[in-house]
Amino acid sequence: MANRILVIHAHPDAGHGHFGDALAERYVAAAGTAGLETRIIKLNQLDFPLIDSAATWRAPEVPADIQRAQEDIRWCSHMTFFYPLWLGDMPAVLKGFLEQVMRPDFAFSEPKGKMPVKMLTGRSARLVVTMGMPAFFYRAFYRAHSVRNFRRNILLFSGVKPVRTSLVGMVEGSDRHRHKWLDKMARLGSAGR
Repeated sequence: MANRILVIHAHPDAGHGHFGDALAERYVAAAGTAGLETRIIKLNQLDFPLIDSAATWRAPEVPADIQRAQEDIRWCSHMTFFYPLWLGDMPAVLKGFLEQVMRPDFAFSEPKGKMPVKMLTGRSARLVVTMGMPAFFYRAFYRAHSVRNFRRNILLFSGVKPVRTSLVGMVEGSDRHRHKWLDKMARLGSAGR
């Protein structure tokens, strides 16, 4: 069980009554009730530019909100990302955040002539992805390509493992379906998973 959880809420419209808000709130509340320390980052409240060059990405200076996010990532033992599937992928605000935060010498080092060194080992993650389509269709037809990319090319590459996923399909579905997912988030939050 992770005892220091960082929740990264990456809905571009977080805080405006989306089902992702309810899922994140239920997860955080359950973690708190279980006595786990939690911190929350809502990406739509941060101020950072998009990376516009390789030189910017490698620069040691980072925007203040990104520096605080990096400190939170160093602090945590588990990260849970909440985001909607948009155009088959993560929203642009999450991609922009990851490009800013997962820089060389923070997420990995680049020793000359050697393989990169993973610098975020000792942390686990969960991706909670909401979508309008059925989750089984996203897995079967689209092969969950964007989630697999996030898991393999960003998190595992920087040493975060295990990385688990919760694909929440049919978010506009029945109340019964939504309550099932809210209950599942409560179980995961209280277990620090």
